[in-house]
Amino acid sequence: MAIRKAIITDAGFASRYLPITKTIPKAMIPIGAKPVMQLCVEECVAAGITEIIIVATPNSKSKEIYEDYFHNPAQNVKQLLDKQGKSERFKPVEEVLDFPQITVIEQDATLPYGNGSPIVSAKDFVKDEEAFVVLYSDDLILGQGDVKTLIDTYENNKNAKAVIATQEMPEEVWHKYGMVALKENGTLSHIVEKPKTPDLSPSNLTSYGRYLLTPEVFEYLLPKNTGLDGELWTVDAITKLAEHGDVLVAHSKGKWITTGDPKNYFLAHLEYVLSETDYADDVRNFVANYGK
Repeated sequence: MAIRKAIITDAGFASRYLPITKTIPKAMIPIGAKPVMQLCVEECVAAGITEIIIVATPNSKSKEIYEDYFHNPAQNVKQLLDKQGKSERFKPVEEVLDFPQITVIEQDATLPYGNGSPIVSAKDFVKDEEAFVVLYSDDLILGQGDVKTLIDTYENNKNAKAVIATQEMPEEVWHKYGMVALKENGTLSHIVEKPKTPDLSPSNLTSYGRYLLTPEVFEYLLPKNTGLDGELWTVDAITKLAEHGDVLVAHSKGKWITTGDPKNYFLAHLEYVLSETDYADDVRNFVANYGK
């Protein structure tokens, strides 16, 4: 059975981005000319995923906004552009409408806070799959997407319980992320979440929001199994999987960048513009001459 489904999560309230996130979901903030969520969807499409479940913030307009973005044909806009002789400007909308099946759900509001809760909320969509992919929309990958790397790694070892994406990171940021401990055979032992000092980190490998999981994860990703800060953590469930079989560790073939806060969002946006757009040289020239 091919890996065909992906869950993309954007179910928090993004308080670091207020006031804008009281009105729109954080993953609808643009990178270049596209929202962050679309870049995550494109990563899935490039890897052959045919069904995507977006998990949105409960009790908000997020679900409505995502459904409008991915499903509204905007015929009034098309008709106006056709009339103006600018039909080519509508092509990006047609590309969005041509994406594979996208289902938008709200996170179950009764679940505890934590990055595992959106995955639990989508359980019914993936519980009968051989495996599925999870993406946190905070995380973007430049270059070859991690979804393809995860799937390729799993296809070469279908006895694996899961596959996680990793990237080497400098010591000064280890305290911000989940740091990976390896078994002697190179598979995952466990993940140390946000080690307070460098000596508590088992390696320089960071785990972030790209996972391939088997439905067995739901045996451990339970509302009662909260961990650090009383949250329901995906990595805690993955660590449990590693106690019962191999969780493979795949090194990213792209570059992971995070948009989790305004500063890192700006840096991610800048890096995307400089590497992925046709106006990159204009930005470089502006920065080089700024203040002169």
